[in-house]
Amino acid sequence: MVLKMMLAGMAAFAARAVPVVVALPQSKSFVAGASSEMEMKPSPIERSWILSGDPVARIAEHSRGQDDAAVTALWDCTAGEFRWYFGWDETVMILEGEVHITTEDGVERTLSAGDVAYFAGGTWATWRIDRYLRKVAFCRKPFPKPLTMAYRLRNLVRQGGAQGLAA
Repeated sequence: MVLKMMLAGMAAFAARAVPVVVALPQSKSFVAGASSEMEMKPSPIERSWILSGDPVARIAEHSRGQDDAAVTALWDCTAGEFRWYFGWDETVMILEGEVHITTEDGVERTLSAGDVAYFAGGTWATWRIDRYLRKVAFCRKPFPKPLTMAYRLRNLVRQGGAQGLAA
């Protein structure tokens, strides 16, 4: 039964949609290049999410994990305010500009060049960009809960309980 649940979880994970962006022609084991040479493509923000202004967003994929569960991309956006749904876990590093973030639980924070932040998949946040923002985004598709628990239990067994279930 547990094996069937794990297989079903893996199948569901594999079937989930991944963002479609054009990849750079590179080696599969190493990808490098100047961000200024990456072609930025339109990446419109869902109209119903926009709260004010007319933000224009673009994206350029830098790299993608071989299992399609991780993507690194450059993203930029002009001024505007919008709600954003994080379908993937996302860690961002702000390269240029600043953004005022309000999470769904009311936490407010301004991120500017050099700041790093993490957004859990399945959450919403409001973004207010006063001028322009450029970031690098490291996105990872979360595993289904049964698969996550199996992975954590495997780690617990391998490490003799030294790290606990969160390892």
